[in-house]
Amino acid sequence: MKTPAFLYHLYTFYRDGFKNMTVGRTLWILVLIKLFIMFAVLKVFFFPDFLNSRFDNNESKADYVRQELLKINQ
Repeated sequence: MKTPAFLYHLYTFYRDGFKNMTVGRTLWILVLIKLFIMFAVLKVFFFPDFLNSRFDNNESKADYVRQELLKINQ
């Protein structure tokens, strides 16, 4: 199966652009480090697993979520 021409041109555009990058590589590394910190590290400290710490089974978790959703809609 032959790929469409625009996909090939798009791929070569980005391939050549990333290959010739100098400052951009450092910036991409900083962006990836920042994303890792935001999603991996901060999640552990600021978003604890609330339902697992308060309820034992799935049915009680579902009841709690259902009750909270009904409170919001009233």
